[in-house]
Amino acid sequence: MDKKIKKILTIGIGEFALDSAYWQRIKVLAEKIINLPKDSSEIKSELIDTDCLLTGFGIIVNKEIIDSAPGLKYIGVLATAYGKVDVDYAKSKRISVCNIPGYATEAVAEFVFGIILEHVREIERGKKQTREDNYSEAGFSAVEIKNKIFGILGLGRIGSRVAEIALGFGADVRYWNVDRRKEFEIKGVKYEDADILISKCDFLSLHFAQVKDTENFLNKERIQKIKKGAVVINTAPMELVDIDALEKRLVDKDITFILDHSDEMSSENIKKLSKFENCIIYPPIAYITKEARIAKQEIFVGNIESFLEGSLINQVN
Repeated sequence: MDKKIKKILTIGIGEFALDSAYWQRIKVLAEKIINLPKDSSEIKSELIDTDCLLTGFGIIVNKEIIDSAPGLKYIGVLATAYGKVDVDYAKSKRISVCNIPGYATEAVAEFVFGIILEHVREIERGKKQTREDNYSEAGFSAVEIKNKIFGILGLGRIGSRVAEIALGFGADVRYWNVDRRKEFEIKGVKYEDADILISKCDFLSLHFAQVKDTENFLNKERIQKIKKGAVVINTAPMELVDIDALEKRLVDKDITFILDHSDEMSSENIKKLSKFENCIIYPPIAYITKEARIAKQEIFVGNIESFLEGSLINQVN
């Protein structure tokens, strides 16, 4: 590869975020690489002569950051979500922004059903009980996914895979998406207006990307419409949900809300939700599989290589 980037600056991408082989591929692409933690005081001074910025998940790249790098040509996000990057302003400055879509599609989709089954089949309780030498089934109750209304908000890569798996369980699968997906309707996934869908679902799984139009999508009115007894799963950012409205609904103890993006939440919001038994909070582990880790790195480094070759892939602006 003849072309090289003069300077790459990474922010919030630790040494162990990438395997050594992928770091080596990045090093080949640049004359100079500077790695900084997200809270470094040196970020702005290092941006001055940076032409390639690589960021970890959730790193803010706003107008101020972009203006601090007059020679910036490329921003690579080591995540699917890119809501913290001002992509429109970057576009106005002719800066390409690329993310890594699809790397954890299977991992997250399988996790959705893992946590559903863990909850509806009382698996954790069963394990705890047998560790205490109690092997009785007395008092256990469960429901099946089959024939239940399984709603999906957002039929992108992950939402689509969740729909396929839910069909495999024999669920009555329905969805709402900005654009209708006829190829899934042919398979038996029914389209419904979001507000109607929310009121009917036994299971409701959120799969929107975090952008301005999806923030607080589950607002006060929609949270109140959720069917009594429903299980709501959010493996997307909690910015999709009105936390205060959710807190008020959880008080009624008539829904269960399960989430895994806890690392992105403020301690205040974690405190609001963690006091409820009907709010189940996981660490951000949905995306963690061996297969997803390899795919994540391959796409991330491949994006940079393609940028240098003049054939951008996974550009979001």
